[in-house]
Amino acid sequence: MQNTLPPAIFLMGPTATGKTDLAIALCNERPCDIISVDSVMVYQGMDIGSAKPDATTLAVAPHRLIDICDPADPFSAAQFRQRALAEINEILARDRIPLLVGGTMLYFRALEQGLSVLPSSDPVVRVRLEAELDKQGLVYLHARLAQVDPEAAARIHRNDRQRILRALEVFELSGQSMSTFLQQDIDNDLPCRPIKIVLAPMDRAMLHRRIAQRFQLMLEQGLMAEVEALYQRDDLYADLPAMRAVGYRQAWAYLDGQWDYDTMVEKGIIATRQFAKRQLTWLKHEPEEAVFRLSFEEKPEQMLTQVLKYLAASAI
Repeated sequence: MQNTLPPAIFLMGPTATGKTDLAIALCNERPCDIISVDSVMVYQGMDIGSAKPDATTLAVAPHRLIDICDPADPFSAAQFRQRALAEINEILARDRIPLLVGGTMLYFRALEQGLSVLPSSDPVVRVRLEAELDKQGLVYLHARLAQVDPEAAARIHRNDRQRILRALEVFELSGQSMSTFLQQDIDNDLPCRPIKIVLAPMDRAMLHRRIAQRFQLMLEQGLMAEVEALYQRDDLYADLPAMRAVGYRQAWAYLDGQWDYDTMVEKGIIATRQFAKRQLTWLKHEPEEAVFRLSFEEKPEQMLTQVLKYLAASAI
């Protein structure tokens, strides 16, 4: 059944590896429509720090699922899946190829494998848990999670504030552990067969240099002014998912007086490197026989040539 489905291209990889450029080049060679798979590009007004394509680029190669919500409104993997499926079906209905491009691996997994139906977030419960966090600390909450959901506690790092709070929230709302929900059967209604392409570094040091260069370029392009505009809003605060994005979190802390400018830059680059490492860890779990991997260090025209050969072999 899976092989009879129409194809969709999944172009994945860590940050700063040139996924957008390759995607645009592919659109010139195949009848592709781009769907962004990025948990920061969904937010309006968060352009420079997310490396969102500029207006000129978008005019040539429109990207779906960018600028679709306000930074004050959290955007979940479940919401992404719902929106992405609608976009995929619309593209397929026009006999074109969905080209999903980005580095938010959770979104890719949610789209391909489906998601368990978890209780919706409850503001009252969340406020109570956050008050407990402020009073008792994250170590205490992680220990409490270990009592009610040992599997989740083993899976979630003790410093992962957002996921610890969510796991405890699920338990308080339902009386069941998040791990119980995750073990339930999931209906997967993906209407296409993923053709996976991964841009990966042959040399981590080169990726680190590129990350540092790009962060400096973002600062030159006006990242601080962008974050300051967000900082001035009364409805935004540091713990919102949007404001915890890499780069934005460090710039916010600088504006909050926590660090000096040089420290902010250093921490922003380090955080981006750590983010890239997590992305690569996700990608290591992709079966080798189901993924076409190529080095981002190659020249753009060489990458495009290799990808087109792979697509031709996959009957695209």
